[in-house]
Amino acid sequence: MKLKPTVAIVGRPNVGKSTLFNKLIGKRVSIVKDEPNVTRDRVIMDAEWLNYKFTLVDTGGLELKSQDEMQKHIVYQAKLAIDVADVIIFLVDGKQGLLQGDFDVAEVLRKSKKPIVLAVNKVDNNKCDDLYDFYQLGLGDPIAISGEQGKGLGDMLDEVVKNFNVVEDDENKDEPLKIAIVGRPNVGKSSLTNRLLGSDRMVVADRAGTTRDSIDSLFRYNGKEYILIDTAGIRRKNAIELDSVEYYSVIRSLDAIKRADVCLIVLDASEEITEQDVKIAGLVHEQGKPSVVVYNKWDKIEKDESTSRRYKQKLDEDLKFMSYFMPLFVSTKSGQRLSSIMPAVLKVYENASRRLQTSTLNQILMDAVTITPPPSQGGRRLKIKYMTQASTNPPTFVLFVNDSTLLHYSYERYLENQIRNAVDFSGTPIVLVAKDKK
Repeated sequence: MKLKPTVAIVGRPNVGKSTLFNKLIGKRVSIVKDEPNVTRDRVIMDAEWLNYKFTLVDTGGLELKSQDEMQKHIVYQAKLAIDVADVIIFLVDGKQGLLQGDFDVAEVLRKSKKPIVLAVNKVDNNKCDDLYDFYQLGLGDPIAISGEQGKGLGDMLDEVVKNFNVVEDDENKDEPLKIAIVGRPNVGKSSLTNRLLGSDRMVVADRAGTTRDSIDSLFRYNGKEYILIDTAGIRRKNAIELDSVEYYSVIRSLDAIKRADVCLIVLDASEEITEQDVKIAGLVHEQGKPSVVVYNKWDKIEKDESTSRRYKQKLDEDLKFMSYFMPLFVSTKSGQRLSSIMPAVLKVYENASRRLQTSTLNQILMDAVTITPPPSQGGRRLKIKYMTQASTNPPTFVLFVNDSTLLHYSYERYLENQIRNAVDFSGTPIVLVAKDKK
């Protein structure tokens, strides 16, 4: 699989970052990738340009020398986004020209060692008399754009995607399996980490992760080494508004998810599932990672014979975009069912790594088409010639068809369900790609 890069928009206040962000993800712009039923955060969206898929992150305006408490938190958020980003769009104001604040931000970005695309915004008349002044920032060629009018965005995005270092999965990699523990604050991620690293398993080493407050811990289970990526440490601060805490949570979760092989999505069984829970689950799904949904604090729930079923039905509704989810109901306090977590992790990773023979796939396809023939549109019927598996993690299948535009989302979902009915792909997303074959 090709790992999805992250692009952060960074700059001082009032240079047009949010306008550019909204233009890039707006429904009228061709680069939008809009998948149904996934709740997304206001500042993190999926985008696509020239067949490159990436995650776009907006940030608050940086005033690095401000002593204002809220501004300090905005700077902290932005630095988190910079840490996570693979490429940074540094946005400056072509009307105001260079200010000291631009130089301050440029210095931070230079230290990040990340690829920088310098975009000069608000150049609405296709020219900027002082465009060459921006070479003083020492960050390469400035690109004139207008976020408001949409001008120059193609040139800017061309430069962005040139910097993508797309990594192919190595199915025979020898590195320990990486397991990310993600979820909103106070659902029990730290307790779960401590339990998994308990006395019955030997902790080999701890080292700082790539993002603030993320810790990678190496441990052994059944004689094999694994790495836990814990994103604990996100706590409500008096001076931070609630959506800022959510921003911390999403950014840290995004980094952990990108680095992980399997994700444990931790929920609090004693509380209603929240929009933030769904956002984080959506990030796991969009990154194509296998996962286990861990309902923690199960000891707090008064139960009868239908309790688990009711919780499962609620998850079916809230996580309908990832109907393949595998749930576990545990208690880190009492230890209830904790022994089922690692077997579930290994199971979903095995499913995500499963490769099917083309003959098996085409038998599944033949049966599916016989039960429900492909749809027609404008008098033309979709013809699926054959199907093959292109890659694993997640399992990706290529459908060779007469016209890929005839493949409706509903029929694609039907084919996915038929594959899942025939083969155990629980806990992992699968991807269907249609290619024209004359």
